[in-house]
Amino acid sequence: MPIQHAVLALLADGESHGYDLREQFEQAVGPQWGDLSIGHLYQVLDRLAREGLVRRRGVRQATRPDRIVYRLTDAGRAELDAWLETPFVRQSGYRDDFFLKLAAAARLGLDSLQRVITTQRKAYTGELRTLAQLRAQHESDPVVRLLIETAIDHTEANLRTVDRAAENAGELTSAKTRVREEPASRGVASSG
Repeated sequence: MPIQHAVLALLADGESHGYDLREQFEQAVGPQWGDLSIGHLYQVLDRLAREGLVRRRGVRQATRPDRIVYRLTDAGRAELDAWLETPFVRQSGYRDDFFLKLAAAARLGLDSLQRVITTQRKAYTGELRTLAQLRAQHESDPVVRLLIETAIDHTEANLRTVDRAAENAGELTSAKTRVREEPASRGVASSG
């Protein structure tokens, strides 16, 4: 789980508490990743503690409730190192909601497919504009800038998929007709 390992990496610098870890996470990855909910973070920290990857202890505060701080254990460091040394490989297939929309729209016909393509093209070009602004805002942070540039690369690749779908719209919509006809024609041939 990437969030679990990111938290282990944050704790490699020393002990910390939940709100500080959330702030460190958001600073490390920037706005492109999205918010890390404090509730989810505490669930991750509880799981890491149960698995013996972090230790927690209470720290008294004069005017506030005790603060729980977490620190990385040797087992946590070993888990982090193992994760860092393991390449990321997509587990199965490539799932993307846009492909499901393309498949559905192609079955409904050329007009539906063209509407989906037009809508998605507008969304991706808008996303590229927003990402360009974010890149300019975070130019001085190399890690955040890399994540934003990667998001730009992915969005540009998605836009190329939209262009391919537009170029092949007729073929995509006629594929549904071929699929429906093939089983019927096979059934007729086998009965004769």
